[in-house]
Amino acid sequence: MTPRATYRLQLHAGFTFADAEAIVPYLADLGISHVYASPITMAAAGSTHGYDVIDPTRINPELGGEAGLLAFVAALKARDMGLIIDIVPNHMGVAGDENRWWMDVLEKGRDSPHAIVFDIDWGEPIVLPVLGSPLPDAIAAGDVRLVAKDTGLGIQVHDGPIYPIRPDDALLEEDRAAALTRYNPDREGGSIALQELLARQHYRLIYWRGANDRLNWRRFFSINTLAGVRVEDPRVFATTHRLFFHLYLEGLIDGVRVDHVDGLADPASYCRALRAGFEAVAPDRHAYIVIEKILAADEPLARDWGVDGTSGYDFMREVSGLLHDPAGEAPLRALWADISGRSPDFEPEALAARRDLLAWQFEGQLVACIDSFLALARSAGQDWLTAGMLRRAIQRLLWVFPVYRTYGTGAFAPPGDKTVREKARAAAAPLAAPGEEGVIAFILDRLVGKGDGSPTLAAEAVRRFQQLSAPVAAKGVEDTAFYRHAVLLSANDVGFDPARFALPIAAFHAAMIARATDHPHAMLATATHDHKRGEDARARLAVLSGIADLWEARVRHWTALVTPDAQGIDPADLYQLFQALVGAWGLPGDALLTHIHGWQDKMLREAKLRSSWEAPDEAYEERYRAVADRLLAPHAAFRADFRDFMDALTPAAAANSLLQTLLHYSVPGVPDLYQGCELPDYSTVDPGNRQPVDHGTRRKMLGALSSDETHIRPGEPSIAKLALIAELLVLRQARPRLFADGDYRPMQVSGPRAAHVIAFTRSYAGETLLCAAALHMGQALFGGDGAHVDPSWWGDTRIEDRTRTIRVAELFSGRPIHIAMQR
Repeated sequence: MTPRATYRLQLHAGFTFADAEAIVPYLADLGISHVYASPITMAAAGSTHGYDVIDPTRINPELGGEAGLLAFVAALKARDMGLIIDIVPNHMGVAGDENRWWMDVLEKGRDSPHAIVFDIDWGEPIVLPVLGSPLPDAIAAGDVRLVAKDTGLGIQVHDGPIYPIRPDDALLEEDRAAALTRYNPDREGGSIALQELLARQHYRLIYWRGANDRLNWRRFFSINTLAGVRVEDPRVFATTHRLFFHLYLEGLIDGVRVDHVDGLADPASYCRALRAGFEAVAPDRHAYIVIEKILAADEPLARDWGVDGTSGYDFMREVSGLLHDPAGEAPLRALWADISGRSPDFEPEALAARRDLLAWQFEGQLVACIDSFLALARSAGQDWLTAGMLRRAIQRLLWVFPVYRTYGTGAFAPPGDKTVREKARAAAAPLAAPGEEGVIAFILDRLVGKGDGSPTLAAEAVRRFQQLSAPVAAKGVEDTAFYRHAVLLSANDVGFDPARFALPIAAFHAAMIARATDHPHAMLATATHDHKRGEDARARLAVLSGIADLWEARVRHWTALVTPDAQGIDPADLYQLFQALVGAWGLPGDALLTHIHGWQDKMLREAKLRSSWEAPDEAYEERYRAVADRLLAPHAAFRADFRDFMDALTPAAAANSLLQTLLHYSVPGVPDLYQGCELPDYSTVDPGNRQPVDHGTRRKMLGALSSDETHIRPGEPSIAKLALIAELLVLRQARPRLFADGDYRPMQVSGPRAAHVIAFTRSYAGETLLCAAALHMGQALFGGDGAHVDPSWWGDTRIEDRTRTIRVAELFSGRPIHIAMQR
């Protein structure tokens, strides 16, 4: 069943199936057709997100288990609603000793029946980066010791997890009490004996700082507690997906969202297998399948994977780009360069960040990739290629690779991969060592199935490159460069491209036409559990692109005003703080400072310029937080001036939020409402975007709506956004085929303010929905008393309908958007 509109819920021990069941009446009243839930399978104890799955065959007992799920689904079905669940095929949580499969592999090595599940290089024991110091020091400190475990023995680390002893170890034949004494580090020779015991196991305990260089199993990005799963093996696929197919067969779910599809060995084959699995158990139904896929701005999603589309990061990028006024790009880039001393352009920042992250966090995977291509070269008779040459070529390709990954198998590649190859060749060639362009060509040819050599080795080399290019892009660009480059923070979010500052109206229309043609039921997101700031924070920040001159003047004034309070703080960090405050302003009470402090720590550590997760500069971080404290003190001169600026910004920000909302619920696709975002969302980066939601207040507000409250008023953006969402969801409920299958046609706008209007129609079976909205209203609305301007401002601006001409001044007299059904 294709959803009409979904509502994303983050489930955890603090918000269970029972809590979700309690809000079903509210969601039904709002017009939601499906709940879209975070992973419901068993995750690590206390997980707040569910992506650290430890058993994909069981419903998470912390959420209420199977009984809780059945009750929740029954409540949904009673309201003619359904459930979409998030699934995690790429990785499993392996922190501590909770994951029984992982523990069995550590105990038995390759003889474990679960050894096929995990993506492990079996040339050496499994590396476990769990120690806070080198092994001898950890043993001497008592952090590693032999302990009694049930009826047996195990190795305990830091008074926490207990790791197994291999079943054929001679230790297990000894008297338990005697063994505990002999391997006691406090006894003479005990430390050496314990090290010898550990050296006999199927795993090696190492200092965590060695993980990036020594890890011999694939992990999720650079997270040592998430181990890659070999879902490409049909046996692993069957085991890890049996529960999902059963839930679908029983009618408990209507589909899935696939997490991090690009981490898989062969995403295309996986998606087709997933579709086939659902069709096999219920051939008379259509399972809704969307994938978390980060698409480059000019990268299409393949149409032969058997999926309904992506989970919506591409739409989030498109609508945010539309909100950015192109006129602000040059002055804002110049302002950033002047303040920060860094490049005004994003490409140099992305290149530097990719180089850093590849060197710092992915050395182990890089070496394995080099070795695989070296073996392939030898099998192809290319003995002139050396490991050094391959290292340099692979590095340079990963520094500039234009997409997350390619989708060839070593023997076959889809047509789009050839385009990627040419872009990668052009970008990498200027960086190549002299005379080594041919090495880059060797690698790129193999990615698209060209060249001689062992097919098995080719498949392995291509897989290793693909499963390395995606995390390097994610960690280097989105989790590093986005925190170093701050021309405008609303341009830096998951799936975005800060190099493309704004999206022209015509380009947005073209993207929506393509969406209607290729993936009309893809998900539309404006907020997610991974976004870096709330959807209304981005919409508000986008206004700055339309008032760049006013913004620069205010920033210069604030910088001079707060300089005495910001001694020792890098000017770039201070400028980012100003922007972060613009986005987060409006969070209630102490929440503003709490969220800003969380954002400050994360920004500094992700940027890795003045602090990092690996080596936090706590003194600098404290000084930076103290600056925020002083700026937001009740009687601070900055706070008063900033409040005046934000009051002046509010009308244009409200107009942007309403435009974003209109597009979210009206263009082709399935709108996903992230929990709580029916009211303005000014959250900061996670965990700020995963805070508890007051659904009771939202339900009361929904019930109190009346027609006059759908018009925005100064200081009342909350009710306006909720009212617009409700209005559009009622339309979607009344005319499901129009929104599911209707076309998308841009409308022509002419006149003096044509650049400030976006208009289109959706038509199906003789019915037409006309949507129009004001755009780039920063200059016109800044300092005004509402989110619409005097009708005379529009002059003779007109929208050309197929049957008539509409004067814009008549459309936007009450609010900056217009919705109308026509026949």
